[in-house]
Amino acid sequence: MNAPATAVSEPRPLRLLVLCTHNSARSQMGEGWLRHHAARLGLDAEVWSAGTEATRVKPDAIEAMAEVGIDLSGHASKTLWDVPDPWAFDVVLTVCDDAHETCPVYPAATTRLHVSFPDPSGKGLDAWRRVRDALGVTMRRLVETLARGETPTSEGLGPR
Repeated sequence: MNAPATAVSEPRPLRLLVLCTHNSARSQMGEGWLRHHAARLGLDAEVWSAGTEATRVKPDAIEAMAEVGIDLSGHASKTLWDVPDPWAFDVVLTVCDDAHETCPVYPAATTRLHVSFPDPSGKGLDAWRRVRDALGVTMRRLVETLARGETPTSEGLGPR
């Protein structure tokens, strides 16, 4: 006699959100880095970025990321309401203080993190590169922590 079949649920990808005010620079660069590092480390992740309001992706963000081989040219600025299932994220990372203050309350199962990065707007390409590189390190640390099956902390992601 055959044993009854049991349903085995497929593991779902981790859902990661990078949140900033306008979704025009820092959160877009963070999304690009998260996708890059997740692919490099084989982390199954669905990555999004959003803003508390939408504007446009800044050309300097696109240029700075292109220098490291990450293409943001097809990205669009969006709000949280433009993201599918906005309340079902495993990790929400705010990357500017304004978004941190206005970020909605997430369910208890969501890990909410904050690491602040300066706004490079109007400060020249070198400022964009510094923020890009700092975001890259933070997003790498986040993906490495998740890939080990650990819960990330804001302190563990920030500058050392």
